[in-house]
Amino acid sequence: MDIREGTAADTERIAALHTRSWRTAYAEIFPADYLDGPVEAQQAAMWHERLVNGAKGALLVADDGTAIAGFAYLIPEDGRVLLDNLHVDPRLKRSGIGGVLLRHALDRAAGQELYLEVLKENRPAVAFYERHGGTRAREFVERFPEGFEVDVLEYYWSGMRSDTVPRRSSQAS
Repeated sequence: MDIREGTAADTERIAALHTRSWRTAYAEIFPADYLDGPVEAQQAAMWHERLVNGAKGALLVADDGTAIAGFAYLIPEDGRVLLDNLHVDPRLKRSGIGGVLLRHALDRAAGQELYLEVLKENRPAVAFYERHGGTRAREFVERFPEGFEVDVLEYYWSGMRSDTVPRRSSQAS
């Protein structure tokens, strides 16, 4: 599995993987009419803006040579780096790809604080970030324009290097 820089050529595949991931991970969290409706077009528009129009950020792609297995998107901010997305193909969860992407994100943050926001009800993701050394910073409510809200947790890694992130002994996460 190679981790490479994403390009505009990845736009459609990243948007499709992001949509599949949301529809799987958030099936019991987001309203079905949202996941079955506008989420696909919203993801396509967001990734077009980021990758084709050149929005600020860096896309890391886990690529096995035939397909995109996962990705992470980092947005530099004032003294911090937002890990805005970290998604793995739902069929490849618990294969180690997420841990590899997280370690690459930490390296890319270059000693700055790396942080992310995760849905509180997404228990597998919360457990993943805690297992990988994330520190919970705060909790808040995010309101979606479609009329629903979710509880969100913020996690951070302050100045950590990838070689200090805990790994599972039998397989990477």
